[in-house]
Amino acid sequence: MTLEVVLGNFNYIVAVILLMAGMYTVIARGNLIKKIVGLSIFQAAVFLIYISIGKVSGGTAPIVAPGIETYSNPLPHVLILTAIVVGVATTALGLALVVRIHEAYGTVEEDEILELDQALNQGLDKELGGDS
Repeated sequence: MTLEVVLGNFNYIVAVILLMAGMYTVIARGNLIKKIVGLSIFQAAVFLIYISIGKVSGGTAPIVAPGIETYSNPLPHVLILTAIVVGVATTALGLALVVRIHEAYGTVEEDEILELDQALNQGLDKELGGDS
């Protein structure tokens, strides 16, 4: 690859790296807060892709003026503003759920929560006589 190709597609390369990092964090980490951070990184990469697609080289804002023939589409940028608001709300809700989970279980580690939940379910089964 030549330097021109790399620099010409730099924003897409960064977006793919952010997508991979975010997805890896969501899948590989057991800490719920780290999963939410990974999801936010993934969302930022998607925002970058949409903004990159919406930009037209040499295009201007879609305001009719003499001598301007190439315009950029503002719709992807407007949709990204909405997506950012939804992303912030999703992150806030996720963090609120993690706080509630921490209050209930005393941990934010996924495997510890599953162990505690299984122990609780086994204790309830024994108490109700479900273990025959």
